[in-house]
This record gives sequence, structure tokens and C-alpha cells, in this order.
Amino acid sequence: MRRAILILAVLAAGVALALWLASVGGSVEVRVGEYGIDTPMPIALLILALGFLLLHGILSFIGWMRRLPGRVRTRRAERNRAEGDAAVTRALVALGAGTAETARLEVRKARAALGDTPQVLLLTAEAERLSGREEAAEEAFRALASREDSRFLGLRGLLRQAMARGDWDAALALAREAESVQPGAAWVREERAQLALRTRDWREALALAPPEAPRAGLALAAAEQEPDPNRASELEREAFQADPGFAPAALAHARRLRDAGSPRRARAVLEAAWAASPHPDLAPPYLEDEPDPLMRVKAVEALIRRNPGHPESQILLARTALDAGLTGRARGVLEAFVQSGRADRRAFLLLSELEEAEKGDTPDARAAQAHWLRDAANAAPEPRWRCANCGTDHAAWGPVCSACGTVGQIAWTATPRTAMPVAAPTGAATAAAADAA
Repeated sequence: MRRAILILAVLAAGVALALWLASVGGSVEVRVGEYGIDTPMPIALLILALGFLLLHGILSFIGWMRRLPGRVRTRRAERNRAEGDAAVTRALVALGAGTAETARLEVRKARAALGDTPQVLLLTAEAERLSGREEAAEEAFRALASREDSRFLGLRGLLRQAMARGDWDAALALAREAESVQPGAAWVREERAQLALRTRDWREALALAPPEAPRAGLALAAAEQEPDPNRASELEREAFQADPGFAPAALAHARRLRDAGSPRRARAVLEAAWAASPHPDLAPPYLEDEPDPLMRVKAVEALIRRNPGHPESQILLARTALDAGLTGRARGVLEAFVQSGRADRRAFLLLSELEEAEKGDTPDARAAQAHWLRDAANAAPEPRWRCANCGTDHAAWGPVCSACGTVGQIAWTATPRTAMPVAAPTGAATAAAADAA
């Protein structure tokens, strides 16, 4: 209603203006040389208005023609965008369904419509990987890595390819480059940690290990690789502090202290390790300064005083007492140990040896020995270093199983502990594991 009133008002104003111009009268004369035009004022104004409208129309048409190519390109781009987005969606569906050829076909359509955008390049690489065309996938990943806005995506794809083909040096370089592009990325840190385990770079593996990871084995392995004695000593101390019950770390730390002229501190380290988790390898370095057999018994008592009931403490005390000729002491310890039900093969073998030491080469001694030897044959075996992955026994601890190539799975079977982070075996190690199986 208001609009209608407004239109009527404008028409009324126009009519009023026209009537006023008609009442004003007058004329407009245009003369050029001998020629002239004399026209009434209203007609002159009408001609001027029509001329303005004509000029405006001509200029508007020229502007429309100039903008026509841009509008055509815009429409074409919108159409390509719509077709490309639809092709991207179909490519994602094909990748999710695992249909490689369909994915490659849709990716080609998307690439033709949208060009080499980061999204299309990533889809191209994944489609080529799914179809087994690693070289084409690598080309797409490299194109991604060459762009500033998608560099991390390209490096990640190249890293995955390098790891898949076992090129650990290239993978490590790519991981470091990816971390420089995206500092603090959790995925990159995890990949670098796994690469450090695979390439046996224990120092980097230790630096990248999460706080909850078992650091003792990593620190000791890093110390064995470290050429600087001072840094190696720090790593051995770190390994011992991370897990005082980890015997290899305690032995390495104590040996370093003894070589540095601190035998008392070395003995304290061995005592702390025995208190945490007794291990037979801890006894020889602790007793090496005690040549007298009776004094060795006292030294053993000092070593085991904080963990006297452990089977290793019982075995060590009985063995040392027997070597010192204290057969009664040895028998008391061994018989109590056997009655506890925790004795392993070593206890029965020591009892057999004890019978000979007490009774000599007599029929009674041989009969008693035969009894203990039968029990030894049926007893549990002594603890040992064993790979939890393939079951191979090892004479000493190591960060890598020599049989299957698995990292961090060698543990002392009597005192199971959390192993180092596992890196799956590759190449020849996988074949060796298959043969062992």
C-alpha cells in the first residue's frame, strides 16, 4: 500500500512538473553558422532526457560486453567446482570401499575439474597406493611436499613409503624434516621413536621415549653406543636410577664406579640392586675383593641382608657356605629352601654336591645324590635371559634378540619386567623368526 502511494506521489509530481514547464513557455535556439534550430523548451528538455537515456544504455551495453568473458569463466569455474567436489566425494567412497580403479578414475575427474589442489593430490596418492602404483603415489606425495600449505602431508606420505620399503635412513631424514615443518606433532614423535628403535639409535630412542616407557634398557643400550666415557657414565647412572632392579644397569654402573676409584659406592649400588631384584650376576663383582672363603660368607650376608628370603639369596648363601666348608649352614639353608616349595634345579644340584662333601664317595652319599638328582630332573629350571617374542635363551641381556631381531623383549624370566618398546623385526630377522618357529 505504501509503495502504491509512493508511486502515485511520484507520478503526480511528474505531471505537475510537466504542466509547470508548459506554463513557463519559452524556447531553446541552437545556431551553428547560418543554420539554427529553434524548439520549445519542453521539447528541448524531452530531447535532452532521451539523449541521456540513450547514452546511458550504450555505455551499459559496452560494460556488459566487457564483463561477459569474466562471467563465463565464473560460471565455468562454478560448474567445475561442483563436478570436482562430486568426483572427490565419489573418490573418497571408492577408497573407503577399497575399489582402487574406481578411485583412480574419480580422482582423474576431480583433478581435471579442480586442478592439483592439496586435497586432490592427497586423494591421487592414496588411490595410486591402493592400486599398487607406488611410483605414481610418490610423485603425488612429492607434489604435495613442494607446496608450503601441504608440505607436512607430502612428507608424511613419503615417510610411510620409506618405512614400508625398509629405507630407514630416508625415513629418519623425512621424519626430522616433517617435525621441523610441524613442531610438536605427536604422530611425528611416535614415528621417530619407532625409527630410532629400528635403526638401533638408542640415544634418540631414549630422548623420544614417553615418560611411562621403561627407560632403563634404553639408557643402558645408549651407554653402550656412547663413545664419550663421561656421557656413557651418565647414561649408566640414569639406567640404574630408572630401575635399580635391572641387573645389567646396576653392573655397568658399579663397574664404572669401581674403575673410577669408588669401590664402596660400587658395592652400595650392587646392594641396592640386590634389594630391588636379586640376580646371580650381581654376586661375582661384589665378592671379587674377598678371597677368603669365610669372609665371602660374611660378604654374602651383607649383600642379601635386605632381601634374605629371595630364592637367589638362598642359593647364593648356600653356595658360598658350601665353598667355605660350612656344610651344616649350607644344608640348613637348602633344606628350608626346598621345603618352601620355591626351589629350582640349582638347589637340588647343590644338595647332591653337599652329600658328597659331607659323606665322601660312599654308598650312602651316592644314594642320597641319586635322590637329589632325580628331584633336580623334575624341578623347575633356573631363571635365565629369554626373549618373550621367540623364546630364545640368551647368555646375557641385550637390547635386541639375535634370533628374531625383536627389540626390547629379552627379560630375566624369574622377575618379569616391562620390556622396552617393541619394534617389529624386518628383513632377514623376520625370516630367522619364521625358521625358529
